[in-house]
Amino acid sequence: MYGYLKLLFIGCSFVLLNACSSVDVNDYKTNKPTLNITEFFNGSLNAHGILKDRSGKVTRYFNATINASWNNGVGTLDEQFVFDDGEKQTRIWQLRPDGQGSYIGTANDVVGESTLRTSGNALFLNYVLRVPYRGQTLDLNIDDRMYLVSDKVLINESKMSKWGFDVGEINLVITKP
Repeated sequence: MYGYLKLLFIGCSFVLLNACSSVDVNDYKTNKPTLNITEFFNGSLNAHGILKDRSGKVTRYFNATINASWNNGVGTLDEQFVFDDGEKQTRIWQLRPDGQGSYIGTANDVVGESTLRTSGNALFLNYVLRVPYRGQTLDLNIDDRMYLVSDKVLINESKMSKWGFDVGEINLVITKP
């Protein structure tokens, strides 16, 4: 009986450890088409998305235009959002190479810097987004993952958390004309 319980404990521990492991951007290194951010994020882009609360209920949706350009290796993504209730937001990302094949991203409503890591068709970044909330601001941790599914379509999923608890998610599609 003791041996059986020990084996059961080891098996359960293995399952729990695997459940805690996270996906790494390098898991996508062989996926095609290959995402080259200086090519995809260049020119005019359109985005369409939804925001969900922690229960999975859609609470808002939005459309956005993104004007992306590169100058001396530094990228600018000027994002103009229009939400279903008429609210408008602007986020302007600056992307600069880090010298190691990745990019450092900053934006007007992002606290600090984020490292953009790409591999294959995927791009991952984590950052703290400062959002308006009930007349004040709230800092949310964003786990942002993007996947190029064709030369003109990128799917983006973002998990939002606060103090380690999931508070919502964003799903959007970015397209090139």
